[in-house]
Amino acid sequence: MKIAKEINTYCPTCNKHTLHTTMNVSRGRQRGLSKATRRHNRAIKGYVGSVELKIHPKKLGKKQKVLLECKVCKKKAERVVGLRTRKKIEINR
Repeated sequence: MKIAKEINTYCPTCNKHTLHTTMNVSRGRQRGLSKATRRHNRAIKGYVGSVELKIHPKKLGKKQKVLLECKVCKKKAERVVGLRTRKKIEINR
């Protein structure tokens, strides 16, 4: 899925349509003290191997996100582009 490097869209802080630069959203690090991480660590404590997880059905596509940065006020906001797309987002330079 191709997206332009700059798009004109609504900015909630400026309260009008302005030019935005687009960039890919990078995932942050997993929290070490989250409940799921603590539960997993408790489950594998004492085991040599890993604990088997529940098998969930595979989704057909992921929600692709784009980070928009306003050129006027420099505020950033995420936007979902295409609900369930199978293609990765590619920003045209």
